[in-house]
Amino acid sequence: MYEPIRTKSVHSTMAGATSDFPHRSREEELDIQLAGHLAALLAVTDELHGFAPSADLDGAAERLARQVARLRGGRAPVRASVTPVGGEPRQTALHQRAHALAGRALVVAASRADTAAAILAAERMDAHAAALAERQEFSAAG
Repeated sequence: MYEPIRTKSVHSTMAGATSDFPHRSREEELDIQLAGHLAALLAVTDELHGFAPSADLDGAAERLARQVARLRGGRAPVRASVTPVGGEPRQTALHQRAHALAGRALVVAASRADTAAAILAAERMDAHAAALAERQEFSAAG
């Protein structure tokens, strides 16, 4: 009817007991999260660069790649060449996505007191907000 458990639980039920599975600190978790947001922002930046190459996007991509590498212990982020598809609506959607990702990165950077990443994220938010405003102005005039 009842068979006792023959293996040890993976969950520690006693206070102060050490377990065999790895734990990450809050700072490590925030580093992972921030690196993920910045890597996603880098991918969107690379895609926008495919539509309209510019020195601003080149510089931003380089700075994003450096921050991701720093947060990942020196491992450079994977980058792919992107073929632009979709035209104006796609570019607007990419700027909206980049703005949102930069906002998320800013929140995480602020919570871990990472000034360099916070400044970069805030700058990218401003750049994408300006690009979106320019697109709205252009579409309203056209």
